[in-house]
Amino acid sequence: MKDFLHIMISIIIFCPILLFVIVYLFGRKVKIRGTHAFGVASDVTTLCLFFSVPLAIRVLWNVGVSALLVTFTVVMAIIFTYIDWRTKKEIEVKSLLRKIWRFQFLVLSTAYIVICLVGVIRSVIEYLQAV
Repeated sequence: MKDFLHIMISIIIFCPILLFVIVYLFGRKVKIRGTHAFGVASDVTTLCLFFSVPLAIRVLWNVGVSALLVTFTVVMAIIFTYIDWRTKKEIEVKSLLRKIWRFQFLVLSTAYIVICLVGVIRSVIEYLQAV
């Protein structure tokens, strides 16, 4: 059982797109509207992406970027808070956190896709050089 759980967590961390699809389909199955199911899936996947992106970067380039990712997230939260403060009279914390979290989903998803593409291209180039 312990090994199965370890394997499942590893698969989810290494393939967050799979987690997104599973959560989205599960949400649709329990009758959550399409946009809400998409939002829930992106929220769950964002947490996984916070681990996946630094791990993928470490595997490809042997560089640790976890602290940089946390710093980027805090800076983006400060910027979003400042923008909300300047445009609205009262800051709604729940709405602000949702915006920050969803923005992180977009950034991390894009980064993950780019990292995967770079990894595939790098593997193809290494294979062609070996042949």
